[in-house]
Amino acid sequence: MVTLKQIASAVGVSQATVSRVLNFDATLSVSAQTRQAIIETAEAMNYATPRARQRARADQGEAPTKIALAHFLRPDQELADPYYVGLRLGIESRCAALRLEAIKIYHSETPLDPKVLAQTAGLICIGLHEADELDWLKSQARHIICADFFPEDEELDAVASDRAGAMRKLVGALSAAGYKRIGFVGWWDRDRHGQIARRETRCNAYIEWMQAAGLYDPDICQVDFNTEESGYRLTQSVLSRPNRPDALICGNDNMAVGAYRAIHELGLRIPQDIAVASFNDISVAQFLNPPLSTVHLPAEEIGETAVDMLMERIAGRQIPKRTTLAARMIWRGSTRV
Repeated sequence: MVTLKQIASAVGVSQATVSRVLNFDATLSVSAQTRQAIIETAEAMNYATPRARQRARADQGEAPTKIALAHFLRPDQELADPYYVGLRLGIESRCAALRLEAIKIYHSETPLDPKVLAQTAGLICIGLHEADELDWLKSQARHIICADFFPEDEELDAVASDRAGAMRKLVGALSAAGYKRIGFVGWWDRDRHGQIARRETRCNAYIEWMQAAGLYDPDICQVDFNTEESGYRLTQSVLSRPNRPDALICGNDNMAVGAYRAIHELGLRIPQDIAVASFNDISVAQFLNPPLSTVHLPAEEIGETAVDMLMERIAGRQIPKRTTLAARMIWRGSTRV
């Protein structure tokens, strides 16, 4: 089977350039001559794209290529979080388009059977996995793509959105709109045993921005679990302070639902008495009263990109790749921005 490395060597360019040309990357800055040389060399060497290979195998009655999805959540936890449901659906839809078979492996206390990974061409790790988990998976899987987080191991491919950057833009926009006391309710990242590991990225970015602006008050920045009920309890606590915030950022839309409930029970109005903004842009956000301002994180696109990156690895790409997909703010009635 011809690889990207062989084509790159024949043309005298990098594997990354070959991959981007053959995947019709319009953002790639390369001369028309080089682009033509890559395409002609690939054709002369009878190179087939991963998608073409999968279709050819299916047409010939061959079994589809198998890939594994290792989720950091249990099935019940995933179903409670529409963001991760969307990410998985993005993976599965791209697998269906490429005629791949996806084997789902959810978090559990039972050690993963290495035989499952041995039967697959590669692995997509969904959500936060600890370094020791990734080290073990690297020893068992042919290729690994991290979806929705960037591991410290830079040899691993990864695709995610820039949550820290999105938080900085969100806090900055609220501040520019005149909000003076901006609170936050979120969660701790926890290891696979449920123990607190660190503050989540969005929380850290919030604290750093507020400290730099001289506005940070730990009384109105509280974290616990990533649940709707935690959003309710933490919002109650934050709003019980003598000098309550005039705006509240929630770690995600699930927590914002709990925050809305606490705010309404206290007889406060959104956004007249307190503004609310959040992350994820799940479907329920637009149906809250008032509709929720939230940062749209491209969950399905992250899943689709993870599959494409894995297929590039299977096709021969050797250079690690980190891809950041843009988040965008959706302003609705819960803020005065």
